[in-house]
Amino acid sequence: MSTTVLTSPSTAAPMRGSSPLAPVTSEPRLVRWLLIGTAVAFLGFFLGVPLAAVFAEALDKGWKAYTASFNESDTIASMKLTLLVAGISVPANLIFGVAAAWAIAKFDFTGKSLLTTLIDLPFAVSPVVAGMVYVLVFGLQGWLGPFLQAHDIKIIFAVPGIVLATMFVTFPFVARELIPLMQAQGSQEEEAALALGAGGFQTFWRVTLPNIRWGLIYGVILCNARAMGEFGAVSVVSGHIRGLTSTLPLHVKDLYDDSNAVAAFAAASLLAMLALATLVIKSTVEWRYRREIAREICYEH
Repeated sequence: MSTTVLTSPSTAAPMRGSSPLAPVTSEPRLVRWLLIGTAVAFLGFFLGVPLAAVFAEALDKGWKAYTASFNESDTIASMKLTLLVAGISVPANLIFGVAAAWAIAKFDFTGKSLLTTLIDLPFAVSPVVAGMVYVLVFGLQGWLGPFLQAHDIKIIFAVPGIVLATMFVTFPFVARELIPLMQAQGSQEEEAALALGAGGFQTFWRVTLPNIRWGLIYGVILCNARAMGEFGAVSVVSGHIRGLTSTLPLHVKDLYDDSNAVAAFAAASLLAMLALATLVIKSTVEWRYRREIAREICYEH
């Protein structure tokens, strides 16, 4: 029976009849349990304890005070802005990610390596630096500042600047999930569809998209989580104008600076619940992907 290497979501599919928890080394049981216990203790101390502290502080003054903090106008405005920014940046990066992955994986062209490097740029550049670049370009004293001011176009310290900064820090996620997946799949199925008379859109919709759907969903999940939780780049370009340009992560900081701990941790709990929901969805996608691959392997053999 052959084995299959998966490229996305970066997990290997278990074979039927085998347990995903089966030991893969010949180490003594004591050593394995020691390693597992160390990992669990580390994660519990550095992740579990802070997460529990967030909810404990948020509920410190009771459930009524916790829910009342969400009725404040600035908190509601920050949640709406966060959803708006994610609602714009995630679909835009979805389109860009699919197009970039398609171009890099399916075609050879001049500048291909440069495009791949540019996709990875947000991983190498600090989000604060990215925000400063947008200020340099679109700010009042920036390269395009006089032109934008003359035409009454506001980008920095306004919603467009927040969207641009969020798109910059999140655009690698979808592309980086799809590129290795599409490279591993090759282009034979698309070429066969075209040879049979299918058009470009029909080929993508009926051949390419079904093959990449799990990697696509995985990338969108990560992109959305980063978009809603971004702080550094957004902090530079937003101006921290409460009720107007303050996203939920920025609003948490503003509340904490005002010594409003309950409201700050209540808002932070929303981001924590978003992170937990992201992990659940991510795990579900990985599980369904592994099950589908295992089914295909068993069908072939």
